[in-house]
Amino acid sequence: MVDSYRALSLKKALHVLAKEDVIPYAGGTDLMIKANEDARYLFLNKITEMKNIVEDEKYIRIGAGVTFSDVIKNKLIPTILKEAVSQIAAPAIRNLGTLGGNICNGSPKADSALIFFVTDSKLRLMSSNGERVISINEFYLGRKKTSLKKDELLVEILMSKEGFNNYYYKKVGARNALAISRVSFAGIFNIKNNKISNCSTAFGAVSDVIIRRPDIDKMLIGKTIEEAKTLKKDYLAEYDKIIVPIKGRISAEYRKTVCMNLLRDFLESNGI
Repeated sequence: MVDSYRALSLKKALHVLAKEDVIPYAGGTDLMIKANEDARYLFLNKITEMKNIVEDEKYIRIGAGVTFSDVIKNKLIPTILKEAVSQIAAPAIRNLGTLGGNICNGSPKADSALIFFVTDSKLRLMSSNGERVISINEFYLGRKKTSLKKDELLVEILMSKEGFNNYYYKKVGARNALAISRVSFAGIFNIKNNKISNCSTAFGAVSDVIIRRPDIDKMLIGKTIEEAKTLKKDYLAEYDKIIVPIKGRISAEYRKTVCMNLLRDFLESNGI
């Protein structure tokens, strides 16, 4: 490994990114599997500005350098996110792996990214020239492809503070632990004044990107449970059309069946 850098501050990291051709890393768990000896790396694991979990009036602000273990221990983090990251790999990996790395890999199988999709979280991206905040939906362009620019870092995830108590989360893998998702699903469901105030769903490990379709979920929002029951068939039909799983070690037919079964179970668990 030649000419690698270890930044001690966010300002220094952004300066290096602007001047050098480097690959940013924090936990570096991917490097344990496959490292490019010719690549130059920028290690971010000493940047304290990217390790905070704080809240403001609207958001829980989670640094991209926060580890999975940090998430599990922190009192500000919603249970839905804690449950998802607790199923990632083994404790040794959770102690090193970060949310930023999980997101920036651009994988539709990323456990934490699924939760940020279903909760419509935002990402704060920074470069030496400034910053921008975008929805996580905008960030993913395809498998292993993101909208992150060459001189940018993901520095923070912005997650809404409330509304996630009634959630549904399932990860289907080859075994109970240390498994990469074959299919994963998350749903959020809220009732206010006897009407559905929120219905959010997300499917992971199915397509090139995590599937999140607010336009379809909107069919049920503002409806009573009884009204939603009459729309259930049409709602399921819309998802049946757009869920077209990619082929892999697991058949597309299997993934499609599991997705639709999980979606039905999510609705039934909420009385629909």
